[in-house]
Amino acid sequence: MKYALLSDIHSNLHALEACLDHAQKQGVDRIAVLGDLVGYGAFPLEVVTRCQEIAQSGGIVLRGNHEELIQSHSLNSALASQSLGGQTAEWTHEQLSPAQRFWLEILPLTAQEDALLFVHASADAPERWRYVNDERIAALSLDAACANPDVHYVFGGHVHQQSLYYRGTGRQLMAFKPTAGVPIPTPKHRRWIATVGSVGQPRDGNPRAMYAVFDSTAAKLTFHRVAYDHMAAARSIRQAGLPEFFAQRLETGR
Repeated sequence: MKYALLSDIHSNLHALEACLDHAQKQGVDRIAVLGDLVGYGAFPLEVVTRCQEIAQSGGIVLRGNHEELIQSHSLNSALASQSLGGQTAEWTHEQLSPAQRFWLEILPLTAQEDALLFVHASADAPERWRYVNDERIAALSLDAACANPDVHYVFGGHVHQQSLYYRGTGRQLMAFKPTAGVPIPTPKHRRWIATVGSVGQPRDGNPRAMYAVFDSTAAKLTFHRVAYDHMAAARSIRQAGLPEFFAQRLETGR
């Protein structure tokens, strides 16, 4: 089974469609969207509609912190008023129908399929939206997931970076630096945790969209970078009247 692993789309329809098209050419069988469908970008309605279609076709769609942020009960919180995400939360809320907002609100925080656990942030406390951005947090997440002995792989997003950690013969996690397009052997006798990067808002100085493909039969994980019309996506942010910062971030990848 080949899984396309997408996260942090952030209302960027241009990037989402580019990644889905790329994934189709990789021969993927299943799509998993690991949260943060909305926020920052200009196409929340279209992205949510596309993700609903993915779910209806048998794909996995999870809830991220931005799905929580746009709900009515969160809009007046300190998080909404002070965070970067809060700058687009009310606008995003208004673009979506009540039915779409409800669908986002009831999405699961995690999903398991065979030896794979999918989560937006950290598996030890997914509702706290902790960033898996170093070996210590990765170990906490992996340990929590692998309390279920069937789980050998944890896939998440949230940090907008592509990373891979594994547990070798000892307890300490080892970090592995992926290269885009190069399959990485991930044998099942070890435990693995990966962040698949951001489809819709890369932050590493490279504007190309990020996603990954996991081949569970071959036990290989491939991180991808996909070129898309990021300048058009940035123009759409400006045309929608959203903060200039988010348009510039797409243009520069920072």
